[in-house]
Amino acid sequence: MLALVAAIGYGVSDFVGGVASRRVAALRVVIVSYPLSLLIVLVIAPFVAGTFTTSSLLWGAVSGVAGGVAVWWFYLALAAGPMSVVSPLTAVLVAGIPVLVGLAFGERPGSIAYAGIAVALVAVVLVSRESPDETAGEVAGGRVLTFTKSVALLTVGSGVAFAIAFVALHQIGAEGGLWPLAVSRAAATAVVWVVALASGHFLLPHGEPMKLAVYVSFLDVAANAAMLYAFQGGLLSLVSVIGSLYPAATVLLAMVMLGERVSKVQQAGMLLALAAVGMIAVAS
Repeated sequence: MLALVAAIGYGVSDFVGGVASRRVAALRVVIVSYPLSLLIVLVIAPFVAGTFTTSSLLWGAVSGVAGGVAVWWFYLALAAGPMSVVSPLTAVLVAGIPVLVGLAFGERPGSIAYAGIAVALVAVVLVSRESPDETAGEVAGGRVLTFTKSVALLTVGSGVAFAIAFVALHQIGAEGGLWPLAVSRAAATAVVWVVALASGHFLLPHGEPMKLAVYVSFLDVAANAAMLYAFQGGLLSLVSVIGSLYPAATVLLAMVMLGERVSKVQQAGMLLALAAVGMIAVAS
């Protein structure tokens, strides 16, 4: 349930961040949302049982750096390549790599859970596919956006980096409370600020985009905290897959709130996502 809450939080956050990014550059949103997330965690952390440990803080930092790099590369890939390829490939890497890591370290979920993982991986790909009216956006500025070698490297790199962030979260022990998450948000903030400064995009958004960035920060804390505790109570191979179903929430919100078309493929993916969650829940 915590992993499902995290997936919903990630999905809603992506939706809100996506709406804001239609008005200003995405990097301008995260340079606000990440530090605000850090402040929120710092306010909450003292009220949650936890002690500083070198291991938990180190893994928190790894998660934050990996997450910050992943967001940077992912946005670059989306800007230069076809979303209909970039999005599902990234999503399946985010879901699949932690599964392989968990299995390599001896996790054995059971036959029903294995089937649920397989169904979930298919669901992640299907719900990440772009709607028919969105694929037209693959021709931008008079040029066709193609899946070039550089786009491929950015896509794979972002998927691997997101997966590393998940694996690092799983390594954090329960004794750390929310302090590792604070370190994670601090590390992620450092990454995106350096990138923004280096690229000349360190400009704060104003008006509605700023409000949306604030909403993203709260959603970011809720989703990552839920994922952190989910990992502490469950298998990496199962929790990571459920957490990776976040595109379903984004697609559903885009359909309801923005009136965007949802293809039959995406609808099938959302149904498979529900089935996968049920299978993994039964197996757990």
